[in-house]
Amino acid sequence: MKSFVTYWNPLDLENSDKWEEIEGSNGQLWQLTLAIDSETGDYTRLTKFVNGANTEKFGAKNHNYPEEILILCGRLYDAAFDQWLSAGYYASRPPGEVHGPFIADGECIVLEISYPSQLSTVN
Repeated sequence: MKSFVTYWNPLDLENSDKWEEIEGSNGQLWQLTLAIDSETGDYTRLTKFVNGANTEKFGAKNHNYPEEILILCGRLYDAAFDQWLSAGYYASRPPGEVHGPFIADGECIVLEISYPSQLSTVN
């Protein structure tokens, strides 16, 4: 079962210390796990791209499980789709769908809901 939390604002500056730098990003990418199911691995998190962040060194990505994303603020370029995404853009990605690398125009925050419990052999 996913973890629970009462109302709080993860975007408020008073909670900025709760964000964790994504390893190898040199301060360009940060994450904040909002909820996680310790048994299945399903999770909900925020990913923050600082202004000018470029994930080219990580390359394109795919997962062997479905995920949903919603751009909350900022603009993000997805090279796999040759498309700029701005606040309000949503995607429900099937297992194996290639996305990225990404470039941020301004600070960009993305809500991710991932379902490792629904592993697929596609990758």
